[in-house]
Amino acid sequence: MAAVNESAAGAGTGSETTAPAPPARRDPERTRENILRAALAEFADKGLGGARVDEIAQRAGANKRMLYHYFGNKEDLFLAVLERAYERIRGAETRLHLTELEPIAGMRELIRFTFNYLVEAPHFIRLLNSENLHQARHLKKSKRVRELHSEMLAMIGDLLRRGAERGDFRDDVDPTQLFISITGVCYFYFSNIHTLSTIMGADLSAKAALQTREAHAIAVILGYLRP
Repeated sequence: MAAVNESAAGAGTGSETTAPAPPARRDPERTRENILRAALAEFADKGLGGARVDEIAQRAGANKRMLYHYFGNKEDLFLAVLERAYERIRGAETRLHLTELEPIAGMRELIRFTFNYLVEAPHFIRLLNSENLHQARHLKKSKRVRELHSEMLAMIGDLLRRGAERGDFRDDVDPTQLFISITGVCYFYFSNIHTLSTIMGADLSAKAALQTREAHAIAVILGYLRP
């Protein structure tokens, strides 16, 4: 909720007067954004089942009435958080301007971005893990998420087409399968980093380990794309 402005007491004398403070204004967009930000943190920390509306409202500096007003219920709020998470990663991919890059350079940049996004946004992995536990029942309601991925697949398709025309890439690659492969090569490493670190007896989150894995992911995908 928007903070209430407090008027300062006037210190005048005689005929001096202090103008009354204007009434506090509610900022719906700011309130909604605060709730989304707080909900993302709560859902990422505890999953859908463990998250509490009271905690989200407290983190947001709002109250449950406002939360329900903007988002309906906890399930709908979880879907809004998922959509926001996908909007962020897909929006960041758009800003790579892949259509302006040479095919090999563009593909390398996409793989590198995907890998490093998961380094910098571990909450994204936790949200996806939680939604997979629920068999994507929330995402199935979202048209926006499908639209976002259609745009991503179009960019990958453009890279593949231009790469095949130049002789850089094989000409039988399906954009959907390649997207899944890029995501899988990067995502699995981070979604299982704790168990893998224990099994391998190494800290796979260390800087050197991350650099090695990033280079490997790029080599694997580009190796597959080679004619």
